Amino acid sequence: MSLGHDHDQGHDHRVQNRRALGITLALTGAFTIAEVIGGILTGSLALLADAAHMLSDDLSLALALGASWLASRPAAGNTTFGYQRAEVLAAFVNGLTLVAISAWIFWEAYKRLSDPPEVLGGWMLAVAAAGLLVNVVAAWILWRSGGESLNVEAALRHVLADLLASTGVIVAAVVILTTGWLYADPLVSVLVGLVVLASSWGVIRDSGRILLEASPKGIDAQAVGSAMAAAPGVREVHDLHIWTITSGFPALSAHVLVPEGEDCHGRRLELDEMLERQFGIAHTTLQVEHSHRGELLQIEDAPPATGNERGIS
Repeated sequence: MSLGHDHDQGHDHRVQNRRALGITLALTGAFTIAEVIGGILTGSLALLADAAHMLSDDLSLALALGASWLASRPAAGNTTFGYQRAEVLAAFVNGLTLVAISAWIFWEAYKRLSDPPEVLGGWMLAVAAAGLLVNVVAAWILWRSGGESLNVEAALRHVLADLLASTGVIVAAVVILTTGWLYADPLVSVLVGLVVLASSWGVIRDSGRILLEASPKGIDAQAVGSAMAAAPGVREVHDLHIWTITSGFPALSAHVLVPEGEDCHGRRLELDEMLERQFGIAHTTLQVEHSHRGELLQIEDAPPATGNERGIS
């Protein structure tokens, strides 16, 4: 019963995530077109940098939406876990696109610092303010839906980075309007690039850990192994592996030895319960066996060496 409930709950979360991603994609996609036009007409690199980042938002949201749909497909054939890792892979790709976008912004800002062009500060301010509003709404939608999904978190980081970028463009526009200092545009673009670069790190790190099958964040494999070995009736634990299938889905496998006469099935059920209660690991594969005396390392006295073995003729 609990498995069916968890499956239904996971399905509901994915449906909610896809709805949030779809609405956000529609919002940011429509405004990206407006911001590209605004950046070209005003001559603002900061606006174009923000538009480029919003374009990466659109691509990341579309990728996240497709990955969420793919992850909801049932397991079949050789895909015994289904396509749940698709969301993690999408998050990793989104993190890499943030790095690429920041590199482009730095290059364009470098070229403009030597000779900053004229910028229409008034229109730049108006477009940036509209972009800020769109990003606030988009971030709110994704934040309400996110939960434990690394896929949605990656999309949210894109939107939050763009929200900060819109704020920076507003500041640059105000500086240009009040002082005429055109260097504000490329300098704010550099700050935007740094924000974008910083936002990529967490997504790349977390998704990379899952793809490399490292221990889940917040779970100490050594502590888990020690707790299992200290459980009543357990003699030895080895071949312990802990990894993450997808966001919020940790898994564990191990070989457990118990003394002769112990109830292997009973010990396994107790370990399953302990792992879920103490560490939140519900998906476990435990091979529980008796440790026979003959399987343990034995050291015996060697027979006395003969003359030939001693090298005596």
